[in-house]
Amino acid sequence: MRWISWIFWGVLLAFLAALLHYNLPKREIVRITGVEIKLERIDPNSVFWAAPDTGTPLNGPVERDVRFIDTVRADGGVMVFRNEDTGGGWPPYFKFDSANLQAEARNLVSSSSDPQWVAMRYYGWRLPLLSVYPNALSAKPVAGPDVRLIPWFNIVFLLLLVAVIWAVGVRLRRWSRHHVSPWLDRGDRRVATWGDAIRRRRAARK
Repeated sequence: MRWISWIFWGVLLAFLAALLHYNLPKREIVRITGVEIKLERIDPNSVFWAAPDTGTPLNGPVERDVRFIDTVRADGGVMVFRNEDTGGGWPPYFKFDSANLQAEARNLVSSSSDPQWVAMRYYGWRLPLLSVYPNALSAKPVAGPDVRLIPWFNIVFLLLLVAVIWAVGVRLRRWSRHHVSPWLDRGDRRVATWGDAIRRRRAARK
């Protein structure tokens, strides 16, 4: 049965890693090539788009304008970001300035002959097959494509998360040792007593 436990914890850890990788902020150094607004048909139950505006019908796919930022990496690969407000929803970035970010991105558009490199902060994944785009959070000019960016927020967050999990685990083990283990021991003793009584009755009948 040990392999069932390994599978359970493996699936749980994989889910947690995917959840953190999707929601934690990342940064990509890119060159902005253009900005646009496209009409997208979005399922209201999709987890890869921002929540619909208040008053939007939720009984089927809806069409709404979505801001996009087109970029190119130093290696020539392209990256397309959506630019949506998160509001007070999940993930809790409280982003309300997508219009301002679109204006900043438009001002940072550059050509390959005179590149302006930008550190694009975002969360999410790019899944072309599912038309999923990461959501841009900010755009900051940087000196070049080789600038080293240290993810201090992620480092501090993960350290705090590990500390919280460790502290909760210690308290759960302590609680189990003082409350659950004695209860299980009493149950084992009751079962053993019942077993002895049954055996004595069977022996008496013989």
